[in-house]
Amino acid sequence: MFEGFDINFIIFGVMPYVALTVFLVGSIARYERDPFTWKSSSSQLLRSKQLIWGSILFHVGILTVFFGHLVGLFTPVWVLDALGVPYGLKQWMAVLIGGPAGLAALIGGTMLIHRRLTDPRIRATSTTLDILIMILIWLQLAIGLLTITQSLQHMDGAEMIRFMEWSQSVVTWNVNAWVTVVDVHWLFKLHIFLGLIITMLFPFTRLVHIWSGFAAPFRYLLTRPGYQIVRSRRRPLEERRRAYDARQGKAGPKATTPAQ
Repeated sequence: MFEGFDINFIIFGVMPYVALTVFLVGSIARYERDPFTWKSSSSQLLRSKQLIWGSILFHVGILTVFFGHLVGLFTPVWVLDALGVPYGLKQWMAVLIGGPAGLAALIGGTMLIHRRLTDPRIRATSTTLDILIMILIWLQLAIGLLTITQSLQHMDGAEMIRFMEWSQSVVTWNVNAWVTVVDVHWLFKLHIFLGLIITMLFPFTRLVHIWSGFAAPFRYLLTRPGYQIVRSRRRPLEERRRAYDARQGKAGPKATTPAQ
């Protein structure tokens, strides 16, 4: 019955579509059903120690890694050829930029996990998924750094081109995309597998607030009502009126409505 079964087909041929479906449908469903849970659930008020440096290192590093992967994997190969960018140069850029960024994110993530697990108040306000997703991201960063040891053995860029072809084949619905990465090193396979797991967990964790970061500029420019609510730091009108009267030594005119 399972004679022709290949786990590589499930992980690299089927799982990407399952992960993307859960990612999109789950995010929309959560926004519609539980909009008040759509937040980062910051614990800064409970304890700011470790948060600033840990958060800066983690977010700067993870964003650099994310956009590096996004551009690196989904830039068509023909674009590199048209621009005359050698594959080896692109591989070196991935190592020299992605390596330090991944290390920064790993250090920052370590600080944030330590803070969340060792502070009783923060631990009490953390859900199981909050802790799980941070640990999975930490593992993903660690595995990603370990893959550099394999990338350094293929600095001609040939291995990188295989992952680009696989990623682009997935989004173009090529059912044979999985064959492209079937014989790559197991570290790369584990890196992809864990990335797909994180993608599926995304809608059910605090990671959904990332959507807000990407959508905020468009929402502000396109869907805002045309005005801003501004809260003045000045004292209330009647209090300022009494202070003015006191300085003048006499009572001024009284206004019964804001228009007067």
